[in-house]
Amino acid sequence: MPIAALLGVAVIGLFAMSWLLNRDTLRHAVEAQIRAVTGLDFVVNGAVDVSVFPGSYVSFHDVGLKGGGSIDPALTVDVLTANLRLLPLLLQRFEIADMMMLRPRIRVIREASGESNWTPFIESIARTMRPGAEQPLSFSEIRIQDGVLHYQDPHNTERLGDIDLSLAWPSISRSFAATGQFDWRGERIDGSLSVSDFIAALSGERSGVKARIAGAPIKLAFDGTVANKASLVMEGTLTADSMSLRNALRWVGQAPPGSGGFGRFALKARASLVGPSIALTNVNVELDGNSAEGVMTYSNTGRQTLQATLAAGALDFTPYVSTVRLLASGARDWNRQLFDLNALSTTDLDMRLSAAKVTVGSSVLGRTALGANLRGGTLALSVGEAQMYGGIVRGSFNVAHSDAVADVKAQFQFSDVDLQACASDLFGVNKLTGRGNLSMMLEASGSSPFGLAQSLDGTATLTGHDGAISGFNVEQLLKRLERRPLSGAGNFRSGSTPFNTLNMSVKFNDGIATAQDIRIDGPAAKLTLTGTASVPSREYDLKGIASLNPATNGTGGFELPFVIQGPWDDPLIFPDPESLIRRSPGAAPLLDAVKDRKTRDAVRSVIERFTGVPKQAPVAEPDKPADAPKAAAPADAAPKAN
Repeated sequence: MPIAALLGVAVIGLFAMSWLLNRDTLRHAVEAQIRAVTGLDFVVNGAVDVSVFPGSYVSFHDVGLKGGGSIDPALTVDVLTANLRLLPLLLQRFEIADMMMLRPRIRVIREASGESNWTPFIESIARTMRPGAEQPLSFSEIRIQDGVLHYQDPHNTERLGDIDLSLAWPSISRSFAATGQFDWRGERIDGSLSVSDFIAALSGERSGVKARIAGAPIKLAFDGTVANKASLVMEGTLTADSMSLRNALRWVGQAPPGSGGFGRFALKARASLVGPSIALTNVNVELDGNSAEGVMTYSNTGRQTLQATLAAGALDFTPYVSTVRLLASGARDWNRQLFDLNALSTTDLDMRLSAAKVTVGSSVLGRTALGANLRGGTLALSVGEAQMYGGIVRGSFNVAHSDAVADVKAQFQFSDVDLQACASDLFGVNKLTGRGNLSMMLEASGSSPFGLAQSLDGTATLTGHDGAISGFNVEQLLKRLERRPLSGAGNFRSGSTPFNTLNMSVKFNDGIATAQDIRIDGPAAKLTLTGTASVPSREYDLKGIASLNPATNGTGGFELPFVIQGPWDDPLIFPDPESLIRRSPGAAPLLDAVKDRKTRDAVRSVIERFTGVPKQAPVAEPDKPADAPKAAAPADAAPKAN
């Protein structure tokens, strides 16, 4: 018989069966088969539609799972449709080809013990599918359309919407697979899951598993094994990839630290997940062009904790510190923008990092060992050892916060460093060269860099050798002024003053640096300084004495007081004029004369005789203004005789 004829007979048979078939029998047969295959006992609360021709299906409206011990049902479905196989239906056999659930609402509530409201249903499915159990003919696919999943555990609540999935039910093999799309936190996500031994996985036994999710924020993939006896255990290879880790962190509800960096991210590691903790070994991680290897652990038991030990060849921290501006852009003033300290209170961090080379802006460090600890909102950074400025740096930096106020403590030792590079990077001072040691113990509190500068307390000591101070040549200046004190300083703001040793001790109190001991000894001259420097205004107010060494001029040492005032990056340096006048043989007597009143009056009288200038009114005393009214004479006073 031709195929067309067979199809015609089948169509006629289905048409006739649609009138003769007992729909109640078909409905009950389909319900029984669903229960037998899935192990799920469901309740139909709405209408039931049965169709044989032209479509062969049974649709149940308002369906929910029965039992489970939860007030809210674990699963409710607006419409559950079972599509029937055509040929068995002609022989009065009712076999489901596949099922479709329209607008299912799935609720998963997981307790701290690992049990959930789905535990009874999973156990029922496992009993139904266990080896040795009578296996009826099974449908091979369950489709989910426009579904919603609500998940809740003691620490998290999640919602997946607009779920469109296809579940490959293990009708022949023992494997299970799901693939499709869903909305998660405002992003459309592609997902897939395959389980090599579905029965073992349902029973909590070890089974192979592959999982993948891919969306705009991040791509994640896992290939390994899973078991869930006492607690969830997963072991395998984990890979992650994101074009912007900052966006990915925001997507998962984490506030990314700072405002710079955290762009391109990739990770591959051997993962071991036990309960809420995951340990990563053989880690290869890339972030913003930096690559590192090591181990990491992460746990979430109400508060997130990240621990890591990583090693790298070269690291560039510039993206993370480029937005931290101590000085206002294009100005000499401190930045007054408020700190953003929210990132210090979300996660606990314990990290050890070593690198052969570290770049921070224009600074390049050699072999470096760093430690970072963030706990309870307090950040502690430690530098075990870093090759920096041609020397070695060790120290610590702590930041604690209360609301928007940061409490900062820093303690660093710079050993045998290049003073020019060190002073330029740390203080913005570009006039010092040589090598030396710098020790600092500082603390401050404020809501901005300017606030920290205002409250700065602590001490700093500097010892240097074999260097120079650029901007003036003390030796040339002193020799010229020694010969001609009143010749003028001339253009002395050039050249440099070399030194053999430099010793500096400074104490900070509320942003004011007081020079306790500043001595500069050079081959031809030496300098001593006293005074203060304002950290908030970045200005000097110092007085010093410069002197020639006796061996330089063959006589007694020539001393010259001088003053340093003005901004740190371009101060004014000028000699004390009174000391220059005193050193002039012709001008010194005049200076003394001006200071003595009797001599001053005598000199004025002589000058008036020679010049013929008429006598002026007497100069008022300092404590008696010249325009003060005189006392009126008595009315009866007689005029004096000439």
